[in-house]
Amino acid sequence: MTGMARASLRTALVMFGFAVLGTALLALTHEATRAPIRQNELAAELAQIAQVLPRDAYDNDLAATTVSLPPIAELGTEEPTQARAALRQGARAGAVFTVIAPDGYSGRIKLLVAIVESREGPLVSGVRVIAHRETPGLGDYIEARKDRAEPKWISQFERRPASLPAGAWRVRKDGGEFTYRAGATITPRAVVKAVGKALAYYRENTAKFYPGDGS
Repeated sequence: MTGMARASLRTALVMFGFAVLGTALLALTHEATRAPIRQNELAAELAQIAQVLPRDAYDNDLAATTVSLPPIAELGTEEPTQARAALRQGARAGAVFTVIAPDGYSGRIKLLVAIVESREGPLVSGVRVIAHRETPGLGDYIEARKDRAEPKWISQFERRPASLPAGAWRVRKDGGEFTYRAGATITPRAVVKAVGKALAYYRENTAKFYPGDGS
């Protein structure tokens, strides 16, 4: 083997060693940061849930009580999602899950919907928009943190019962019970319809939202 060949081999081996070392360091870094990242994501999710589900509505650990839902047309989901089941003294108390309104003015609107059980049947506890691409300053009032009005537009879903007629789940312009803001009708239409469908789906498939109760 010539001197030039030996030098090239040494260089290749050194580069290979650096590549292996770099890969190992990346893997170690990923493992070291995965748990803290997941904890931060969970904390953010639970903070959002606290906005829509009163703490006195349940007594279980929501972080540990999850149910996997398949893609569900009525909820607008196209991939499996996780629902969190609320229990009170072991009994069904409600659920928190994500819903997609596919027909917003600028596309899909992702919602967090909380439902609680009551003597009158399931009620919407609260709704939050967690992702959307609506026009800034016009359609983004659907977000609680951006809506400066009081009461906030999104709050009108609270305490709405499953017994509400299907025709009521529309904006007032279409003969329903929900308000909207001038110049932005398509966006609230999409949100109202999606929340109504979510409540109806929960009522008709309640067992699926609780661990071990259905599939």
